[in-house]
Amino acid sequence: MSGLIDPGALTAPPSAETADFNRWLRETLAAIPQAHEVPVEVVRQARAEGKGPMPLGGPHDPAFWRDAPTPLGRVRVSPPLGESRGAVLHLHGGGWTFNAPDYYDAWNLALAREAGVTVLSAPYRLAPEHRWPACADDAEAAALWLLEQASAFGGGVAIIGESSGAHLAAVTLLRLKARGLVDRVAGAALTYGAFDLRMTPSMAAWGDDNLILSTPVVDWFIDNLTAGDRALRADPAVSPLLADLSGLPPCLLTCGTADALLDDTLFMACRLAAAGAAVETRIVPGGCHAFDLFDIAIAREHHAALAAFVRARLDAAAT
Repeated sequence: MSGLIDPGALTAPPSAETADFNRWLRETLAAIPQAHEVPVEVVRQARAEGKGPMPLGGPHDPAFWRDAPTPLGRVRVSPPLGESRGAVLHLHGGGWTFNAPDYYDAWNLALAREAGVTVLSAPYRLAPEHRWPACADDAEAAALWLLEQASAFGGGVAIIGESSGAHLAAVTLLRLKARGLVDRVAGAALTYGAFDLRMTPSMAAWGDDNLILSTPVVDWFIDNLTAGDRALRADPAVSPLLADLSGLPPCLLTCGTADALLDDTLFMACRLAAAGAAVETRIVPGGCHAFDLFDIAIAREHHAALAAFVRARLDAAAT
């Protein structure tokens, strides 16, 4: 299920476990309001308290906050068990509207342990209070600081993110490219990202079916980010699928076939490959949006592949 795009993975049936999980998740989500139907602060409070079906991965020791010269003044650090072979900048998901770095401690600590890296998860200003480009400015500032500090964490730097965090990771790569710095990034892992905010066909046609995402929810997320400016969605600075992708580092793209953002990953993989980037694409049969946050086999396989990619890219950068 790797390479540029495996056609067999696109049509393969989900495992029995994955199908059962999707059925449970769909039924669970159908019984509660969708994100756009509830005040933002109510959803944020519920997520902070670990309520609802989405797992809360922290805060957990030994992750900790440390000061950093970024607009929000700090990053969340997940250290490895031993010596660090490099640093990973993590940008979290949540539709540019929800979540925080310490909610992801469990997965970032596991990545730090499995790949032997230091994971630094950067907070960014959230919409709708802070519209574009606040979150992108914060992600870029964190990347610039980390590139300066790379030697303190063992050498190279990789960038990862999921969902809106994958979008911000792609945007950050393009901003580093504009500064002439992207060649200092060893690799990027973009997991079920939103890369075209005009909405790709799979996203636009998904409808009201709530499997973590629905078309109305994503439309609301994008309006939060852009303050309702529909023209801004077509700006390549905001929709990286539309940008010049030449010169970007090796990328691992991952998405499930039950994810409304599947086309974003498929289209981005093709555009990156056409621009000359080394691309590995993992298509997960039956994987829904945020499948990797749950304790199921396809999530464990994803985390193993992510750790292997990060380890290989940082080792390559060190040679």
